[in-house]
Amino acid sequence: MTREQWVRKIKRDTKRAGTYKPFFDEVIKTLAGILEERDLAAETWEKTGGKVIVGHTNKAGATNLEQHPALRLVNDLNRDALTYWRDLGLTPKGLKAINEEALQEQKADALTEALKEIGDII
Repeated sequence: MTREQWVRKIKRDTKRAGTYKPFFDEVIKTLAGILEERDLAAETWEKTGGKVIVGHTNKAGATNLEQHPALRLVNDLNRDALTYWRDLGLTPKGLKAINEEALQEQKADALTEALKEIGDII
């Protein structure tokens, strides 16, 4: 998907979850960029054979086995995206945290309490 398609999808998902706020738009754009890059890395990985382990020849001429670099990038970008999904309430843990914060009574600060008491006395 393109960045713009991801933006639309993420906005739609956050609205369905009840967590969308317009000031999240920049965060949504950042997440969309991460997901677009992840999709491109996954495409590259698939086009190069989709193997998890590949041989890498170093400067000395020795060949070592390592995780495919494109797959490693996909995994890193997924990990980054998960943080944003959680913050936007698009994971069970993230949604629970947002809903619990919204449902908790907001404690008044000491000044507000003092003014309320003064108002009750007068």
